Amino acid sequence: MNIISLSPARIVEAHHLIPPVFVGSALRTSPELDRQLGLSLWLKDETDNPIRSFKGRGTSLFVARELSEGSTLVAASAGNFGQGLAYAAIRAGHRVIVFAAETASPLKIEAMRRLGAEVVLHGSDLDAAKAEAWAFAADKGFRFVEDGAEPAIAEGAGTIALEITDALPSLDAVFVPLGNGALTTGMGSWLRHRSPQTRIVAVAAAGAPCMAHSFEAGQPLETPSADTIADGIAVRVPVPFAVSSMRDTVDEVVLVSDELILEAMRLVRRHLGQVVEPAGAAGFAGLIQKRRDYAGTRVATVLCGANLTPQQIAAWLPG
Repeated sequence: MNIISLSPARIVEAHHLIPPVFVGSALRTSPELDRQLGLSLWLKDETDNPIRSFKGRGTSLFVARELSEGSTLVAASAGNFGQGLAYAAIRAGHRVIVFAAETASPLKIEAMRRLGAEVVLHGSDLDAAKAEAWAFAADKGFRFVEDGAEPAIAEGAGTIALEITDALPSLDAVFVPLGNGALTTGMGSWLRHRSPQTRIVAVAAAGAPCMAHSFEAGQPLETPSADTIADGIAVRVPVPFAVSSMRDTVDEVVLVSDELILEAMRLVRRHLGQVVEPAGAAGFAGLIQKRRDYAGTRVATVLCGANLTPQQIAAWLPG
């Protein structure tokens, strides 16, 4: 496990290393949504970029900061991380092999391949694919890149919080989707430094609670399964580095149901006209669940992904 601590100074540096196409994302508001929730809300929209998720920030920084010429990278992904890694690494002359679950979104699989990644399908979920990816990389002597385990990936994601605090110097809380932990710990590291009064609330899916259990226990705890529509945060084997980093970067972890995630997605569609995937709306779902605790306050969250198939849009966002 990498024991390097996350660094606010490196987050500042990262903002200058990440390609412009991934930074400077919009902060969206809706007066009607504010009235409905009884608070002031800003939504950082990370979906308007070539891969339609925040993952390009961390993967671009990792490639720029960590790699030598001509590396072969192996990773596991539900789709968005793999897209980010392929986008950044292949443009820099590296080879990318991504292992994904046999149940992974066909849209995300096709997007990874379109960006130049070699995609191998294995197992019934992300963590099964990850175990196979790790074994494959070890056998071949390739570089295994684990989302949540690389400080550069988290620090790249931390630039989202840097942009939020530059635009909104006073916030009572920030709600952040929690999967493998890079987004949460990266943003949390910056907020602790720049806005220590801001409460950092990580939001995981109730059907994939391993990171919540790990945070409470202070050590990695696996769960037997991960059962949620939010494939981007469907984790059952926690990343130890992320769990360790959460001790200093997170105040609270809340769990939200798939039904509440769907409600959040529909509210975003109705009030902002934006389509977001379940994992991308998880932070907002956490705020909806806790809104009475934050009545009258200033709150932000991240819309961190928008890769949905037409079938998913029809089923989850009718009309």
